[in-house]
Amino acid sequence: MKIYITGATGFIGSNLTKRLIEEGNTVHALIRNPEKSKKINFENVFFKDGNLLDTNSLYQGMKGCEEVYHLAAFARPWAKQQDTYYKINVQGTLNVLIAAIKADVRKVVITSTAGVLGPSGKDLVTENSGSNNIPFTEYEKTKILMEEKVWQLPKKQTQVVIVLPSRLYGPGELTVSNSVTKLIKLYSKGLWRLIPGNGQSIGNYVFIDDVLDGLILAMKKGKSGERYIIGGQNLSYNEFFKTLGKVLGKNRFLIKIPLKIIMFISRIQLYLAELTGKPPVITPVWVKKYYHSWAISSNKAKNELGYQITPLPEGINKTLEWLKDV
Repeated sequence: MKIYITGATGFIGSNLTKRLIEEGNTVHALIRNPEKSKKINFENVFFKDGNLLDTNSLYQGMKGCEEVYHLAAFARPWAKQQDTYYKINVQGTLNVLIAAIKADVRKVVITSTAGVLGPSGKDLVTENSGSNNIPFTEYEKTKILMEEKVWQLPKKQTQVVIVLPSRLYGPGELTVSNSVTKLIKLYSKGLWRLIPGNGQSIGNYVFIDDVLDGLILAMKKGKSGERYIIGGQNLSYNEFFKTLGKVLGKNRFLIKIPLKIIMFISRIQLYLAELTGKPPVITPVWVKKYYHSWAISSNKAKNELGYQITPLPEGINKTLEWLKDV
């Protein structure tokens, strides 16, 4: 089968491309930077020049493909031009879908983020959450807007499903999207000693292989017009580091940093970014986000797609084994 992928050189995309090739498919990969194409230089991967803002180039790359995975997005914590988020995450996604409809693609799976559903309260967040959510970041704001516009677009015969992954980790390029693996690497080397706040805020951690499974299952079994949370285990920062230390066999002494200190640092970083143009590691809005709890439920994906979750200790162990060679 011929499959078109945007974001094929990213953390998820490069892993997905490899998986689809191993399953006997042919992949048409949208490429803007030829240098990055080296990481997916597999047999039966065909590079298609194009741009998310050029619908015709997307259409030319998709012609003859039955399925499209749209993974490309702008997820960095800061952009020199604020409208970059809208252009890539909203207009870029609509262009992909318009091109897919024109090319008579059977089905499109779009990757969003569980962050659009908002933080959790007493109950776990589900696909029906988020109606009153005020997004923390421009990334989440544009992803919410993207979903709204996707459902409004007439799609004719093309089916559309949206998947919502949580915090990813696992083997793969150590990019912004794979920041949890960066943290695991630093902790294993004794270079990470911090816990945000009191460490009780909850996050959801999903292994990369599970995300790949979720994407493929969404393509095979997902109902058009539906969205599915693709998550892992819900753990507080304290629980996450305790599990990491147990798997590693080394419990590091960690310092709990008050919100005020991290906010102060992030404001300085933002000021310097606006002054120099150099991207900050984190911004105030992202600090605020990670001091909330984000406990989610993947039950819909489990029940409708047959999705399964890798236990965190198992996923961390596989990640640590991979990191030995990095």
